[in-house]
Amino acid sequence: MSAVSRKSKSSKGKGSTPATVMLEKAGVDFHLYEYAHSNEHMDEGYGVEAAEKLGLNPHQIFKTLLADTGAERVVGIVPVSGHLDMKALAAAVGAKKASMADPRQAERETGYVVGGISPLGQRTRHRTVLDSSALEHSEILVSGGKRGFDIGINPQDLITVLKATTADIGTW
Repeated sequence: MSAVSRKSKSSKGKGSTPATVMLEKAGVDFHLYEYAHSNEHMDEGYGVEAAEKLGLNPHQIFKTLLADTGAERVVGIVPVSGHLDMKALAAAVGAKKASMADPRQAERETGYVVGGISPLGQRTRHRTVLDSSALEHSEILVSGGKRGFDIGINPQDLITVLKATTADIGTW
């Protein structure tokens, strides 16, 4: 496990991704968390691997998922300990239904690889809904834009930067 200290707006380095650049431009405080990614955990998911390797509560680590409502693609951010409730996500954005976007389409539209999709700095901006459970924490982790690289951020700051809404979109 390697937790990197708070990064200032002027610092650059190996942790620079479109996600960190976006936060730096917004002047938002964040922490970087890096760990050695391994394919051995893929049955459990990338987020579960992050929780284990960083020694953090899986309810505090959030995964970014791209869904398709038929009219648009939207981002749902939920704890890695749960699942994205497609009906709840659809309701949150005023759609009748939602389904997971094709992984290749998600990679094209976000500019990130599956397992490293960050809600921040995406190639195409999408409406974003953050599970309301995030508000129970002073810091949550989201992908920093590559596997093994997470960003710790105050959920209110994440909402502000993404112009996101919150709703109960996670299930356990």
